[in-house]
Amino acid sequence: MTIIKIDKPVKVSEIKKKFNNEFPYLKIEFFKKKHKELQGSMKKDVITDDFTITIPGGIHDIVISEDMLVSEFENQFAEKLKLSAQVFRKSGGTWLETTFTDSWTLKKQNDEGLELSNI
Repeated sequence: MTIIKIDKPVKVSEIKKKFNNEFPYLKIEFFKKKHKELQGSMKKDVITDDFTITIPGGIHDIVISEDMLVSEFENQFAEKLKLSAQVFRKSGGTWLETTFTDSWTLKKQNDEGLELSNI
């Protein structure tokens, strides 16, 4: 288990890097608006890597655990940081939103990404 402690301004790219170190076949993107259930996020709403997250008045821990459901992981960002997060899984040379498989664990998603990237 990894904990990302957000107690000072942090760039989106730093959070993404820590997540990707744990799950090399997954990536996380942040969006200005939450996607609808079973629908993808709008590309025009993506938050760029250089965006700085500032949290007034507090420390927030984002937990990354392989047995955590994708939906649970994404919901942490909405609840704690007011950010819409979306996990993507590597499939060969492309990245797929995990919209239909948010009920899978992060480990299962990463294992599937590994398998699909080695075909």
